[in-house]
Order: sequence, then C-alpha cells, then structure tokens
Amino acid sequence: MAKPYSGSYATHLGSLIACINKTQGDVLELGIGLFSTPYLHYACTIGKRNLLSLENDPGWLKTFKRSDFMHFLYENEYHKLELVDNYENSPLIQKEWDVVLVDQTPDPSRKESVKKLANLAKYIIIHDSNERHEKNYHYSEIYPLFKYKKVWDLDDRHATVLSNFVDLEDLW
Repeated sequence: MAKPYSGSYATHLGSLIACINKTQGDVLELGIGLFSTPYLHYACTIGKRNLLSLENDPGWLKTFKRSDFMHFLYENEYHKLELVDNYENSPLIQKEWDVVLVDQTPDPSRKESVKKLANLAKYIIIHDSNERHEKNYHYSEIYPLFKYKKVWDLDDRHATVLSNFVDLEDLW
C-alpha cells in the first residue's frame, strides 16, 4: 500500500482525467487510492459507467468499502471493489476496457498487468513512469507493445498513457 497522504501520489490525475473525458465505456482501476478512487467513483457514477477497482491489500480495500470512511460508501451499482491475489492473472481483467489505470503494488506486477491488457484497453495509464522509477517498474519492457505513447510530464512523478487503438497526439 502506498503512503496515503502525499500529493505526489496524485500526479496521474491529469492523464486519467483526459482519458476519462475522451471515453464513455468501462473503466478498470488496478490499485485503489485516495486520489484516483474518489475521482473515478464520481466520474463513473455521474456518467453511468462501469468501474471496477481491484486491490490486493484486504485492509486497504476495507477502508474504501466500509461506511465510516468519510461517511459514505464507494460501492454502488456502477462501481465495484474487489479483492485479488494477483492482478495480472485475475479473470476480472480479461475483457475490453476504455480506460485502465495501472497503479498497484507490488511494483513488478504493473508491467505484467499492462502486458495482459495491451490489446484489451483503449487507454492504459501507468503511474510513476519517470526514468528514475525504471528500476522498480521496468516499463521500458512494455513500451514496444504499443503503437502510441504520451507522457504526462507536467508533474514531478510522470504518468504515461499507452494505446494500440487511439492516436494520443491530441490527448491534452
């Protein structure tokens, strides 16, 4: 689980918002968090879009499922939260998605999830894509799998959008 109170953990929101605004279909969140999960919950609820948030830490998942956290529930008819042992081998990800956010732990599992989703998602957003994070995530191994790549570098911790279906030139 990431430290929940650092603003540096929100630097993927620019690219995530851009992708959500360009689509209308289902959304997958791999690794729930204090920044992405509330945003996606409300964007998808308002847009009547299906959102599936997967998490492998039972305690962290419980924080978002119980009603005393910020006095409301994050689950509703559009938003489901599920516990998984292994993100990339979860049968829940084996479908087409408009937007996927890959921001889970453990770190090496991110590239494996992206490999599984490369031809299933219009937009895949990977967080912490700076060169200095390469030793943790090994994203350079997945970049060749994609036709399009665009880096959100307006914040200290970069996010990268990948796609095999959509030209990302005008994403922002």
